[in-house]
Amino acid sequence: MDEHPESVPEPVGGALDRRAELSEFLRTRRARLKPEELGLPDFGRRRVPGLRREELAQLAGVSVAYYTRLEQGNGRNVSAEVLDSIARALRLTDAEHAHLTHLAKPKQHKKKPAARTQQVRGALRTLLDSMDSVPAYAVGRRSDILAWNRMAAAVFGDWGELSPAERNWARLVFLRPEYRDLFVDWEQKAIDIVCALRMDAGCHPDDPRLSALVGELSVKSEEFRRLWATHDVKEKSYGIKRLRHPLVGDLDLNFESFSMIGDQEQSLITYHAEPGSPSAEALRLLASWGRDATRAGTGRSAPSA
Repeated sequence: MDEHPESVPEPVGGALDRRAELSEFLRTRRARLKPEELGLPDFGRRRVPGLRREELAQLAGVSVAYYTRLEQGNGRNVSAEVLDSIARALRLTDAEHAHLTHLAKPKQHKKKPAARTQQVRGALRTLLDSMDSVPAYAVGRRSDILAWNRMAAAVFGDWGELSPAERNWARLVFLRPEYRDLFVDWEQKAIDIVCALRMDAGCHPDDPRLSALVGELSVKSEEFRRLWATHDVKEKSYGIKRLRHPLVGDLDLNFESFSMIGDQEQSLITYHAEPGSPSAEALRLLASWGRDATRAGTGRSAPSA
């Protein structure tokens, strides 16, 4: 089956600047806070939005000089306790707190581990193939699509027709017009992808493939550049996706994301419709069309009746 892709070629790329990432993340988180929301007096007009550094330092219980060094990207020797205090002062979410910790206190990895090719276990491939009525796929680092089943191909397009490097959600959403048509709320899908890439960058700033992907998208997509500059991060493990499929029309699908035990950098994503709903009937039709639906994918002609 086409859903068992070969290895993704390794592009030439450098590393993301961890100090710059830390600096911009803290600056953008500080800029979104309003003094009045935190019980601070707002004296006159501010040159930049959000809290001043001295105000944030006061809330976190650290010196202005210490916080300034940290916001300039110098996270060396910062303690977990200080990061916790700053996270509370900035009102960070759990995902943002984890991202801050990764940026300020990066884990030591072996040489270039982030550049390795991710492999999907044979048992997981078998599981995907057995889910004949549920669109499902495995996704890994950098939003790479690693494996998928027939129903995923029927809903999202036949990824087997793409080169290994193109089997990547970020490239699909930002560079292929048919995916802009497929997702009813394309902007939210784009935001989710960029937030996940930001989390990935925090964990692996030395990943040359990720750096190359960010560089490519920054050059080719104005929307990506805009969203990347927000430095937003979040984790989304479940929700609803609204699709406008070229064969069966509107689909409202619930999705669930499951991290793989043994490889937390891989996730299994499944989609299902509410029983008895029009979306459930649409999925049943796609399943009955078999390869015709898979070939149709996104943006192609429907099979003849």
